[in-house]
Amino acid sequence: MQILNAQQTAAALPYSALVPAIALAAQQLRANEINAPERMVVEIDNASVLLCMPAVADDLSVTKLITVHANNAQHHLPAIQGEVVVFETHTGRRLALLDGPVVSARRTAAVTLLGIQTLLPRKPTSVLLIGTGVQALAHVEALVEYFGISNVWIAARDVAKTQLFCDTLKQRYPQLTAQAISSHQLEVDAPKVDVVIALTTSRTAVIPANIAADTLAIGVGAFKPDMVEFPAQLLTGPHARTVIVDYLSGAKHEAGDLLQAPVDWSQVRELQDVLALPLSSAPVLPVFKTVGRAAWDLAAARVAVASLGLK
Repeated sequence: MQILNAQQTAAALPYSALVPAIALAAQQLRANEINAPERMVVEIDNASVLLCMPAVADDLSVTKLITVHANNAQHHLPAIQGEVVVFETHTGRRLALLDGPVVSARRTAAVTLLGIQTLLPRKPTSVLLIGTGVQALAHVEALVEYFGISNVWIAARDVAKTQLFCDTLKQRYPQLTAQAISSHQLEVDAPKVDVVIALTTSRTAVIPANIAADTLAIGVGAFKPDMVEFPAQLLTGPHARTVIVDYLSGAKHEAGDLLQAPVDWSQVRELQDVLALPLSSAPVLPVFKTVGRAAWDLAAARVAVASLGLK
């Protein structure tokens, strides 16, 4: 079994291969060719949980184990730690041990890329990211690598921290125009962009309700029932948009903004179905909510195994 650290795991997961791998996994889910049950959540204490996410396909299988310890800063340790075990389905032969947080970050960003590719009727050139965490950084890297994005706006409550984040991006990607904006400004002075992506743990809506009809809004954070990124106006009522999710069953338990709106679940479509039966052309773009699932980890494992020449 090959054991990869964080840097090696990232190198084995190029977005050019990840996006089509996730599209394939979505198609196989629709055909019942992947068994990926809902994640198991085991409470460790009031601030810590253990997550177990298995997925089985004919060629490969994976189990991702993640621990989340919210108070780990006091121990000088990351809050999220974990690994993905990759094995041959029919023999159980272990092939690789991948860095769990890196797999999560990159496959999550790749799902966003697939959503943009599927739901936006043009190649994006400008994006507004709300949030400055690990996922925001992974998404910028993904957008630059996959779409060649050249204009990025970054919004967060802490303007100084947001500007520092933008400065870091400019150092890493000299060709990128990165501009900081306060999240409080978004409702009155949001930039006109192709895509808005929220990557927060907010308890109140952070995506502007008045985004342009041809702007695609994507919610990546808000992974608990009490978290919200989308305003209710985009999800219900006369100005509601079509809602697409990457995992319908998971969204019904985790997508706080959809639960609180509340959305009409009978009208919510799953990404795998949209890939098979694309949406009709419409003047108002849908919204896309992701919650993640183990099948996306399996897709990443396939890419890593191919990159490493392990099969």
